Amino acid sequence: MDDQALNRIADALERMAPAPLATPDFNAAPAFVWHVEPDRLEPVTQVNRVDLDLLVGINRSRDTLLDNTRRFAAGYKANNALLWGARGMGKSSLVKAVHGTLQDEHPDLKLVELQREDMGSVARLLNHLRAAPHRFILFCDDLSFSHDDQHYKSLKAVLDGGIEGRPENVVFYATSNRRHLMPRDMIENERSSAINPSEAVEEKVSLSDRFGLWLGFHPCDQDEYLAMIDRYCAAHGVKVDPETLRAEAIEWQATRGARSGRVAWQFFVDLAGRNGVHIG
Repeated sequence: MDDQALNRIADALERMAPAPLATPDFNAAPAFVWHVEPDRLEPVTQVNRVDLDLLVGINRSRDTLLDNTRRFAAGYKANNALLWGARGMGKSSLVKAVHGTLQDEHPDLKLVELQREDMGSVARLLNHLRAAPHRFILFCDDLSFSHDDQHYKSLKAVLDGGIEGRPENVVFYATSNRRHLMPRDMIENERSSAINPSEAVEEKVSLSDRFGLWLGFHPCDQDEYLAMIDRYCAAHGVKVDPETLRAEAIEWQATRGARSGRVAWQFFVDLAGRNGVHIG
């Protein structure tokens, strides 16, 4: 094959290849969402979050994550964090609220959301973040792995960083309903069917051990549930007779069959609408 033919093939392949990601303007927004096909970081100018003071009943987790993030934002080493436990108890809300709390003090601290389904592209994302002069909270919400899921191998690039090491300007926060990121029945099934049960799931289960912080979130009791609603009412100026408020709040959670921060917020949204109060 002559040089002219090779050049035509090379030109054709170059046209087919996706264009490289342009250097993002990280000053354009406080947060970004990572997308693939094609790779891009989309700015989020208005993050959907609540104030840190409105998160009730998770004081210890709140203080621990805030301190860890403040040290990281100031340029010190910090731990990756796994926020695990009951649904609707403020895990993802806490990550976003902590970031928002530190924005004025550390405007170069950026929040980058990564979908679990895009975990395979994390090495490419880290290359872009590594080169930036900012500091990044890489955030994955509702992280978990199934039996044949290979995304956990990509996660190791975030937690351990391989030969290059994790970029010093990136910390990884993940939320999950599962402490070990795998369903318990899957762990037991693999142990029972494996030739070497002790090693069958060690690689996946050990992922959670690579998080320096484990922050547990547990179902709230009725007093905490009502305290959440009282805090929302005070913050947004919703005035309702206390006995009426208590009775309606308890009835609301009874119809949902559960108490959580999410249920408390859903009740408050309904309450504010019925009382003609606009909430942001």
